Amino acid sequence: MITGEPGPDRPADDAGGPIRIGALAPLTRPGWVEAGRHLLAGLESGVREANHAGGVAGRPLELVVRDTAADPQRAAAAVDELAHLGVVALAGEYHSVVARAAAGRADALGLPFLCSSAVLDGLTEQRTDQVARLSPPQSRGWRIYADHLLAEGHRRVAVVTRPSVYWAAGTGILRDHLAAYGGTVVEVDSGALTPQGVCDALVDRGATALVLLVGHPQPAVSIVKAVRRDRRLADVLIGAPAGQPEFADWATSLRADGAGVPFLSYMPGRLGPLGSRVGRVLGDRLGEAPSFVAFEGYDTVAVLAEAMRAYGTDRARVAEGWPHVTVEGTRGRISFSRVPGTGVWQWAGAPVQVADRDPAAPERLRVLYSG
Repeated sequence: MITGEPGPDRPADDAGGPIRIGALAPLTRPGWVEAGRHLLAGLESGVREANHAGGVAGRPLELVVRDTAADPQRAAAAVDELAHLGVVALAGEYHSVVARAAAGRADALGLPFLCSSAVLDGLTEQRTDQVARLSPPQSRGWRIYADHLLAEGHRRVAVVTRPSVYWAAGTGILRDHLAAYGGTVVEVDSGALTPQGVCDALVDRGATALVLLVGHPQPAVSIVKAVRRDRRLADVLIGAPAGQPEFADWATSLRADGAGVPFLSYMPGRLGPLGSRVGRVLGDRLGEAPSFVAFEGYDTVAVLAEAMRAYGTDRARVAEGWPHVTVEGTRGRISFSRVPGTGVWQWAGAPVQVADRDPAAPERLRVLYSG
């Protein structure tokens, strides 16, 4: 059973009922709703398939969903509520700052949390055994993105940004990595400039690439349109490492202007049989091509189900299983290890690509670079 409204409180080890998994996702604004929808579709599909296979020890899995709306305080409160409702583990979340708040609260409560999509390196303030993560840390993915910029000849890069821990971390990663190869990063404050003002700043600073570190749809859509229409910037590359161009609303909002904008995608070069089958299931559920976020959601449940089958449904046993569980996921074989700088159990082998929408056919994604 999948539900957004739980029934009466039930302890986590109740052998008579379904095994509850708490799920966090941004399902309303100001959260990135489309990413949340894809994440939830993956989680729900994973639960459905696990239950068709007999669940865990004959008990079905039940997803108890809470909308974070990109609000860290709301997420922390949801973790408290879900822990009280007896969930065995916590799953999901897309926004890094929100996931960090959820991870900290889950750690304090002794509630295992498998983070699906958030990439901020410091997901917890201190090392923890409670939290594991599927998505690659930001430092790894964004260095690969910087490698792509360098390979394309871009050594003077502008980032248009707004205040955020996540955007600031990304800027630092790009700056440090580009500097090692003679490149520079200049910052443009989108809050202080109109889209046309951003264009003028790019010309003044001689940037050959503009990296969008701002929210979608606004101000990202307005900035892209302004740059595309400015003849002075005809040769300037626009990039969006956070992944906005993968989603359908980017293509709908920008059409041809949204093509040729490289982003980070956490997909392998080629899907195997499981990934291909799940991709079809997710596509049918979503009514569009599934993003990497949907696959992350499915893999999250696959890992949790295997951990509970192997180590039991007690919260402490699930957390103890992080370094031992191995699962064939949709995007490769998943196992967890300690990665310096993260403080959590990390899937170190998560795939990373740089992709874009093909200018010749904007509905089609193409891989530009693999890390």
